Amino acid sequence: QHALNSGIRRYHVSPALCQRAKVAMSHFEPNEYINYEKLEKNINIVRKRLDRPLTLSEKIVYGHLDDPAKQEIERGKTYLRLRPDRVAMQDATAQMAMLQFISSGLPKVAVPSTIHCDHLIEAQSGGEKDLRRAKDINQEVYNFLATAGAKYGVGFWKPGSGIIHQIILENYSYPGVMLIGTDSHTPNGGGLGGICIGVGGADAVDVMAGIPWELKCPKVIGVKLTGKLSGWTSPKDVILKVAGILTVKGGTGAIIEYHGPGVDSISCTGMATICNMGAEIGATTSIFPYNARMKKYLGKTGRADIAALADEFKQHLVPDSGCQYDQVIEINLSELKPHINGPFTPDLAHPVSDIGAVAEKEGWPVDIRVGLIGSCTNSSYEDMGRSAAVAKQALAHGLKCKSKFTITPGSEQIRATIERDGYAEVLREVGGLVLANACGPCIGQWDRKDIKKGEKNTIVTSYNRNFTGRNDANPETHAFVTSPEIVTALSIAGTLKFNPETDYLTGADGKKFKLEAPDADELPKLEFDPGQDTYQYPPKDGSGQHVDVSPTSQRLQLLEPFDKWDGKDLEDMLILIKVKGKCTTDHISAAGPWLKFRGHLDNISNNLLIGAINIENGKANSVRNALTQEFGPVPDTARYYKKMGVKWAVIGDENYGEGSSREHAALEPRHLGGRVIITKSFARIHETNLKKQGLLPLTFADPADYNKIHPVDKLSIVGLKDFAPGKPLKCIIKHPNGSQETIMLNHTFNESQIEWFQAGSALNRMKELQQKSS
Repeated sequence: QHALNSGIRRYHVSPALCQRAKVAMSHFEPNEYINYEKLEKNINIVRKRLDRPLTLSEKIVYGHLDDPAKQEIERGKTYLRLRPDRVAMQDATAQMAMLQFISSGLPKVAVPSTIHCDHLIEAQSGGEKDLRRAKDINQEVYNFLATAGAKYGVGFWKPGSGIIHQIILENYSYPGVMLIGTDSHTPNGGGLGGICIGVGGADAVDVMAGIPWELKCPKVIGVKLTGKLSGWTSPKDVILKVAGILTVKGGTGAIIEYHGPGVDSISCTGMATICNMGAEIGATTSIFPYNARMKKYLGKTGRADIAALADEFKQHLVPDSGCQYDQVIEINLSELKPHINGPFTPDLAHPVSDIGAVAEKEGWPVDIRVGLIGSCTNSSYEDMGRSAAVAKQALAHGLKCKSKFTITPGSEQIRATIERDGYAEVLREVGGLVLANACGPCIGQWDRKDIKKGEKNTIVTSYNRNFTGRNDANPETHAFVTSPEIVTALSIAGTLKFNPETDYLTGADGKKFKLEAPDADELPKLEFDPGQDTYQYPPKDGSGQHVDVSPTSQRLQLLEPFDKWDGKDLEDMLILIKVKGKCTTDHISAAGPWLKFRGHLDNISNNLLIGAINIENGKANSVRNALTQEFGPVPDTARYYKKMGVKWAVIGDENYGEGSSREHAALEPRHLGGRVIITKSFARIHETNLKKQGLLPLTFADPADYNKIHPVDKLSIVGLKDFAPGKPLKCIIKHPNGSQETIMLNHTFNESQIEWFQAGSALNRMKELQQKSS
């Protein structure tokens, strides 16, 4: 620009500037370009219409509207039709997403899309051995995903490449992008200033098919950060604190937008950590404004051209002055203390200084059996460096971890770089076992041998989620989430009663010493070591590629379309289960050993609601069969009702379906004959997934009506012929003694979603529209 203004070498510089707008979205798609001009045009249209300053979230969301001139926009009310830039899928959810895409009959994806193999690798012996074992066990699934990717134009990241969210941050997220991913922690990409949203597979299919994607217009919660991080306080403590304030449902229907002078004291990967765990408060996504820390990270990951382009359009990548938030939380980072959250829920927040006393009071085990660092939330170079800094101090005094200790690198690039720079060796020396570049214990892929099921114990992790039984399938494991450096310190001490800020350890020489607050580089001084090449490009023409799905496979199963609505009210439905208390997607469709069936709908349906607590008897996976009066497993009872041609419903409590984005929690009840899920409230992703599969997610107009329904009752939903947006539905409860009462149920269906229900599923409706257009 200076050269142009000065009139110097005008002929040579102008072509370069003309090309500046043509910056590739990633190195792997050199012909797919970032389109900030369209983003700018849409933002200006919407700003003129709304006549007010916009938050950053609004700029990027509204900047991706399908029709910015006519779209009705009201936060928390209207449904937006959006055009995301790209799609990312992890291997456990990609199976069903690609099976649905195959069913659509389309020849190729309409937007850049990728598959990431990270969920099917079980932690057992260590990285290399576990990876070899996973490749052998999951060969059929990996082959399906690789060939489906090749046929339909989807990039394929092989097993061992790393966790989807770390790969996205390193390669695909950028300021202003709108990305949807089939994993609830997709918001990790908000650390690079993108709107990255977790969805179910059916939503991903819509975007890959080139159909506008629907999202209820989010509210925006502002988190103003002041002060500066220092000492033992880390970015993880910001989201642990926010989770304690907002709880697991406080962010539902909203984007969490961080702003304020404190933002600049947080590294780019630290911002990603905060956005990642925003999923635990139900937020649609989380985001930070574009700044110098992001620019630095883009440069270090080989994307300086994207940073330069973002600099030009920076006014659209930060919030407008004077913009209004629906709620504002203020946190002074200078006063924030290290936190640890749990057990059994990620919003039970405690300062690390208090947790020992609280644990003793509550009867939680204070001895730590295992400390686990890494995962998609905390596996950056900075995280590993800060943990290694703690470990070095222990080693210098002749100490190793008293607890078992594991390390999960987030990507092959992180693994290779921490090996080169010595961090991995330090963590091994202190007693750590380096696992594969995969999700591992964070999602229950952990062949744990040190305890028996049912044994009460405590683990501390730098993960994001700690629901009952999530990590090791043991309901008596008390899991706490905190930062990697706190996990490392507690693992060295072996107890929750240790506070590294104030307490002393005893070295091998008998002398007491205090750990100093860790310090580490946020990025390597040298360039990142990319490690092994683990990416498979899709061919230019994949039409000749064959995709194998054996009819006798126990891992994969082609999908049959669900039945259409018959035009009648849903009468005399039985209640499969009335759920008591928290019911996450882990309760509805467990992970761990069940992950191997994620591509086979009938087989994985054998885990339907096996973790949910039946209010009738206080037990899991034990419900009364209303036709035989015998108690049995939930899936068996559902299959019996389906065999007998009887429709059924589920009754749930608050925030039903929180947690993972897994659409299997919606596919399974639909497959086994369920039609209605009635709750006090839903988590966002799960509610959408239920709608996509032709189910009716309904909420009590009066939450107290939850108490009027008993497991032995029959339910009828009437008024479906007049089903319309905003119009409540009537539910008639028939009690065994012949009496009945009527309650009202609310819903959030819009017109197109009602069409999904009538067609039997969103995929069925897509096919109907394709047939009409052809």
